[in-house]
Amino acid sequence: MGDDRKFQRATVKLIVSVAIVGAIVPMTRWASAHDDGRFASSPLKPWFDQLKSGNGLCCSFADGVTVEDVDWDVHDGHYRVHLDGQWIPVPDDAVVTEPNRYGRAVVWPYQDTSGATRIRCFMPGAGS
Repeated sequence: MGDDRKFQRATVKLIVSVAIVGAIVPMTRWASAHDDGRFASSPLKPWFDQLKSGNGLCCSFADGVTVEDVDWDVHDGHYRVHLDGQWIPVPDDAVVTEPNRYGRAVVWPYQDTSGATRIRCFMPGAGS
């Protein structure tokens, strides 16, 4: 009977470990940084590195994508961005609310586990 309990405990530990890894691995897909040092000397780098939305830190400028004025707008009272040939709604909690010192709109997209493009952060262009 003692061996059966040890086996059950080991099985439960294995299942829990696999579940934890299964939950963490998809998050690393969008959380991994892409900053290759190109913007290290930019005076705006420290500012970009601290930007956050309701989803948390946006990461750095190198992770974001500059969006041309024609590729973002407000539709039905919410921001949306045009990426990869489609309009993607920006969740309200993804909007960066501090003033835009860069000037141009920036979006921090990621792909969820199903491959759909989602928005982690969006900073509207200055003057919007």
